[in-house]
Amino acid sequence: MRALALAAVAAAAVLAGCGGDDAPATTAAGTSPAPVVAPGVSRAATDVVRRWADTLRRGDVTAAARFFAVPSLVANGGPPRRLRTKAAILRFNRSLPCGARLLRTDRARHGFVIATFVLTERPGPGTCGAGPDATARTAFRVRDGLIVDWLRVQDLPAAETTPA
Repeated sequence: MRALALAAVAAAAVLAGCGGDDAPATTAAGTSPAPVVAPGVSRAATDVVRRWADTLRRGDVTAAARFFAVPSLVANGGPPRRLRTKAAILRFNRSLPCGARLLRTDRARHGFVIATFVLTERPGPGTCGAGPDATARTAFRVRDGLIVDWLRVQDLPAAETTPA
């Protein structure tokens, strides 16, 4: 229980350390360009996150689940949960109704990488609802090529300007 509380505190700290620019536009062919990788972000971690998202977007939930370590910690709008089995990790990935295309990664505190995605439909049961073309942000911690923490974070709106 202490670890879950620590994860919740870490997620809050991650949010405090986040910032970012506008995401790159989609190309004419409908595919996104290579993700923007902010200074100080591990390219290896970015690659794991991108490959996981690409795999899930194609609808290969079983292969997407293989990007997670056992155990791993996840939080998708609720309290953090420790996934202690491959079956639990598969169920978690199956529960994500949308696919996602990685737009950018930003460095955050405590070894987290904040990934900004544009949501898409994906093959499989259910639909993404109002999600397609919206953005979503998730804090990832990657170790030894596997996702150990997947924590949904608030998607910050673009900064509004005030007339002078």
